[in-house]
Amino acid sequence: MSSPAALEPVSDAAPEDVLRWAYETFPRVAIVASFQAESSVLIDMAWGIRNDVIVLTLDTGRLPQATHDMIDRIRDRYSIDVQVVAPDAAELQSMVRRHGVNLFHTSPDLRRLCCEVRKSRPLARALHGYDAWVTGVRRQQAATRTQTAVAAPDPAHQGLTKIAPLAAWTKDQVWAYIREHELPYHSLYDQGYTSIGCAPCTRATTAGEDERAGRWWWEQNEVKECGLHWATEKR
Repeated sequence: MSSPAALEPVSDAAPEDVLRWAYETFPRVAIVASFQAESSVLIDMAWGIRNDVIVLTLDTGRLPQATHDMIDRIRDRYSIDVQVVAPDAAELQSMVRRHGVNLFHTSPDLRRLCCEVRKSRPLARALHGYDAWVTGVRRQQAATRTQTAVAAPDPAHQGLTKIAPLAAWTKDQVWAYIREHELPYHSLYDQGYTSIGCAPCTRATTAGEDERAGRWWWEQNEVKECGLHWATEKR
């Protein structure tokens, strides 16, 4: 694990420089992509640095078809072998048998369990053997993300460093990069989505709403996080 002092020099660096530093510093680095707008930017930047970019993505079993289409578009453009990570079949079967397929509507705790089984545990297994992982999290996305570090030891995955090259970027900067470089982007953005996750748990947002307001919109006064970037004990 890198010391905090070793990570400080990249805290104010441009995203491309952060990625270059990551590849120079850590033997095995994976970009964990949800194939939202930030993923498009990070993959394009990484591809400009090296041609053996490793991309992991979580197929929860409840993704919209448009996300699968986006994965194919990225594969075609960059010739990247996107590694699709699925939940453990036995864990998934046990959860659904006990709580039902749409348990996320029952209570916030069961929604978090669904995210744990479909996202957090598969990611933990997939990251085994890596030294660092790259995420598209930005501080502007939600109040829960305002303290996101560009690079820091990841307490959720012991021994790994979590890197967020776009932490300081605004939504406008992300989309300016996409337009300038004519990058593929998720088609649901054209339907008013501002954050895209599982199909039953995500809706389009309206003017003035938080970027993540479309996540689990039926919940009141709950943190709009699945657990990948916000541990339950922080609540």
